[in-house]
This record gives sequence, structure tokens and C-alpha cells, in this order.
Amino acid sequence: MFRSPRRARRVAALTAGLAAAALTLAACTPAAEAPVEEPAEGELTGLVTEGKLTIATGEPAYFPYVIDDAPESGEGFEAAIAYAVAEELGFAAEDVVWVRTSFEAAIQPGPKDFDFNLQQYTITDERAENVDFSSPYYATPQAVVTVEGSPAAEAGSLADLSGLLIGAATGTTSFTAIEEQITPTAGAQAFNTNDDAVLALQNGTVDAIVVDLPTAFFLTGVILDGGVLLGQLPADAGISDEWGLVLAKDSPLTAAVTAAVDALRDSGRLAEIADEWLGADAGAPILQ
Repeated sequence: MFRSPRRARRVAALTAGLAAAALTLAACTPAAEAPVEEPAEGELTGLVTEGKLTIATGEPAYFPYVIDDAPESGEGFEAAIAYAVAEELGFAAEDVVWVRTSFEAAIQPGPKDFDFNLQQYTITDERAENVDFSSPYYATPQAVVTVEGSPAAEAGSLADLSGLLIGAATGTTSFTAIEEQITPTAGAQAFNTNDDAVLALQNGTVDAIVVDLPTAFFLTGVILDGGVLLGQLPADAGISDEWGLVLAKDSPLTAAVTAAVDALRDSGRLAEIADEWLGADAGAPILQ
């Protein structure tokens, strides 16, 4: 077909104009944003170090919770709990990293250098204002400890203790147990820490002290010369410590860690670990 040169030039100009307009429109159109990657189902978020589980304990960490102050060995009640939780979360033992904190620093508000911390932390409403807790991994009764030669050494009942001087660290479940279960005539003797209470027992300032049952086994088996575990206080009074794993406040890991603890409880694994490392309730009759 014949086209005049003038018409051909017009068609070329029109085509060039349309092409330029298309390029301009493309330049003005926002580029499509890259899709935001969502975590895979079951993938943990909020870890201190990606691909690692960072667990904290005390400095030092004591028997029977950690053996020889070496939590990485998995030996001891809380070391074993930590690795059981890690496995439930999908971490191999070599992907667990241990750090150390003081007891008080870990439950203060603010960022944490751990994913969870375990140092026999009793779950309380006051502490829960600053940190998250998992569901309980252990509930311990209270127990009464004395030494040979003490006026309490032959006590076999709550009534036998009522006229004696019984002490505990103030603000603890143990102190409450003295007030509500033993009700000694002289009242509960208050100390700043368990260490202070133990020292008072050793020098005869008090006749007996109350601590949680695992600590009672430790004191009478390791610390006290001539230590005597008189027995545990009745559990039906509702006075016991429930220990939880501590996490940062509103941690994205809390739900997953709680689910792991719940699964270990349901499977019976928590009870097995307690039996292995805390000796169940052996040697601790219930004081009535």
C-alpha cells in the first residue's frame, strides 16, 4: 500500500509520542512493594540470638538445681528442666546458650539478655508487673529445718513447734507458712535472706527455720553440721511456692515457652525430673 511521506511522518510522530507517554506513566507509577515475610508457622520470634536459645541462671547456681555450677552439663533439677524445655521448643542441646544474672536483676523491668531465666522464681502478682512467667514447672511444699541439740530437734508435730522460735526470710512463702500454719506464740522471726536465717539457726538465735522442701534437703545434706529435716508442712493449707520461668515483659516467646512447660507436665516428664533430682518427698514426713 502506498503512503505519502507526510502521512508516514505523522504516524511516526504519533507513535513516538505514545511511547514517551507510556514511559512517563511507568516512571510515575510506584514500584510494587516487596512482600513482608511472615514467620513460618511454629517459628519462634523474639529470640535474643536467632537460631539459639539463651537461658539464664544464677551466679553461682547451687545444688540440687545445678550440679557443680555447670548448667551446660544438664545435671541438676533446673538444668534438666531447661534442656527439656529447649528440646520441646525444637532446640538441640548445642543450640542452648547460658548466661548468668543475679536473682533480683532478672525480675526488674527492662530488656533482658536471656530468652528465659530459672532460679526458683516463685510466681507472684507483684513480680508479674515487671516480667512474664511461664506456667509452673514445680510446686514445692514448705519444710521445717533445725540442728541437732536444738530445742526443736525432737519436734514431731506443729504443736511441738508452737512454743519455739521459728524464723524465715521475710516476704517469702516460708514466712507466711510460719504465721498461718505453725502460729508460734512468739510470732515468726524475720530475716532479710535465707542465708541470714541459716546463720541464726547455727548460732542458736532461733530454734528452727522454714524453707521450701528442695532447699531443706540441700541445707540438711550439705550446709548444716548436724542438720535435721523435721518434716514438711501440710499442703492442704494452700501454701506452696509455684516456680515459673521468667521472661521479659510481653515477650513473644511466653506463649511458646508456657506451651512447652505444659506439654512436659502432661507427659509426666516434669515429675520424672523432680523425682530424679529432688528425691521426691523422701525423708520429709508431713507435720500435723
